[in-house]
Amino acid sequence: MQPALNIPKNAALDLVSLGALVHRLDPGIIPFRKATECQIHVSGGEFNVAANLADCFRMQTGIATAMVDYPIGELVAERVRAMGVRPFYKHFAHDGVTGPNLATVYSDRGFGVRPPVVFYNRSNEAAARLKPGDFDWPAIFAGGVRWFHSGGIFAALSATTPEVIVEAMRAAKAVGAVVSFDLNFREKLWRIAGGEGREREVIRRIVANVDVLVGNEEDLQKGLGIPGPEVAGASKLDPTAFFGMMDRVTAQHPQVKIVATTLREVHSTNRHSWGAVAWVEGHTRVAPTCELEVYDRVGGGDGFASGFIYGLMACETPDEALKLGWAHGALLTTYPGDTTMASLEQVRAFAKGGSARIQR
Repeated sequence: MQPALNIPKNAALDLVSLGALVHRLDPGIIPFRKATECQIHVSGGEFNVAANLADCFRMQTGIATAMVDYPIGELVAERVRAMGVRPFYKHFAHDGVTGPNLATVYSDRGFGVRPPVVFYNRSNEAAARLKPGDFDWPAIFAGGVRWFHSGGIFAALSATTPEVIVEAMRAAKAVGAVVSFDLNFREKLWRIAGGEGREREVIRRIVANVDVLVGNEEDLQKGLGIPGPEVAGASKLDPTAFFGMMDRVTAQHPQVKIVATTLREVHSTNRHSWGAVAWVEGHTRVAPTCELEVYDRVGGGDGFASGFIYGLMACETPDEALKLGWAHGALLTTYPGDTTMASLEQVRAFAKGGSARIQR
């Protein structure tokens, strides 16, 4: 059974994402308070999806975002090019004192019983200045676009970023694109942006334009204000609570056709049980569970989303699309950084039950 998404078959761009680019400083397993050197990764929840689809899944993708004209911007832009993503930038000059800046994320990897610690500096972030009218959506979508994607982190950055999302979603809908949104609830960001009441009003208005939602039961509860069922799952891998919320999701947003998320039970920083689930037009789908030995967990959820979106755009069955998302997200946790280093062949092999035996 194919979901009734009506994905355009031919377009110049398979997917366009809208969001903020960030650079992540990664000292590996060393806590920042003792760090002497860092790797630099380029990231952003929305960018990660576009980058994964371009690099691993060989699709034509784009990112609409803010770019600051200074050396960090040049570093970030180089990585966007290297991942094969077409940029649509709103450029900002850097004054050398107050910015604006490309946000910095600080994230060590933890180890064993010591969890990763993530914090950030989004002070005077250029992406927070984006407003309606900054992007020429008819020009960006002129050759057609099959899918449009954005997320809750970008929505939380300022009073104007949700308006850009809604503007873009309506423009994408006008040319026939499927629209997806990753709820990606971040309490720290929304606390600054106006609190829970404003967050729910903003997210509900965005989701009114959405066909495919990505988010777990916490995202749905805190992002959309949907109460969870009285279910005490024995494990974080139990999808009962997630599926129990779908009637309430569709009652609030009847146009939503698909809701999907990962399931993760953390035994230690480097050992996770990993699964994924999807609700597809009233039908429930559950991916297998596997045991992960995690190198770097950051970006695993975006890895799932990109693999799942690829499967849907490639006209796979919902079960196969879910497995592709599950497999790609799992593989992504075995690499450093937030974006993929996997090949499509590796993802398909793992989705079919491939092993870690040496490939010769």
